[in-house]
Amino acid sequence: MLRYKLTLEYDGTPYCGWQKQSQAPSVQAVVEAACTHFMNAAETIEVQCAGRTDAGVHARGQVVHVDLAEAREPYAIVRGLNALMMDAPIAVISAELVADDFSARFDAKKRHYLYRIINRPARLGLDATRAWHVHQPLDINKMRAAASCLIGHHDFSSFRSGACQAKSPIKTLDTLDVRVREKNPEQVMIYTSARSFLHHQVRNMVGTLVYVGMGKWSVADVASALEAKDRREGGPMAPAHGLYLMKVEY
Repeated sequence: MLRYKLTLEYDGTPYCGWQKQSQAPSVQAVVEAACTHFMNAAETIEVQCAGRTDAGVHARGQVVHVDLAEAREPYAIVRGLNALMMDAPIAVISAELVADDFSARFDAKKRHYLYRIINRPARLGLDATRAWHVHQPLDINKMRAAASCLIGHHDFSSFRSGACQAKSPIKTLDTLDVRVREKNPEQVMIYTSARSFLHHQVRNMVGTLVYVGMGKWSVADVASALEAKDRREGGPMAPAHGLYLMKVEY
């Protein structure tokens, strides 16, 4: 067996998320079907990802590894898999041969996410499934101040899903940066990075920052929520369709 590292981008709108489910379409199932067909394999070829994205979440830099029984040129893998997924909003951006023990999940050193908000009164057309529409004005400076409270090594229980399976709620958040595009100020971009995140942590942090931007919470309220270590004290969860897995570092 030869192990290959693939980098993917996809629109998560039509899928139940990355992980396979028997009753709903998933990104994993589409990619595995393409790999199996590409290799003419008798059994399904399994694919392991760097991070399981939820239903509706998108990716520009998801990383996976897959074991193939025979060697294939990376260019041929990219071309072949993309041809087999022509009807799906999923694309293989690159492929490379890696060591047999490489793990897309466990070898990852840092994961980078982007959350897109469009802050304007008018409803969204093109970006309806690609960004969170917030029609109330947002105070970006207060959002930045609140974000600074969350950077660092903390117990993020207040921003953790009740279904989270992580053994510990303690994580180190390296970046949480709120930016506005100079030429298009209605575009609010929240960038965050860490070695790993808790389930729904990014969306819960974004929802909390938007509360601050709307004036519903103060910066002190965010610090208090973090200190409480209780999800019931945290802010609301932002919708899935504004979230993008942008890059995984190894």
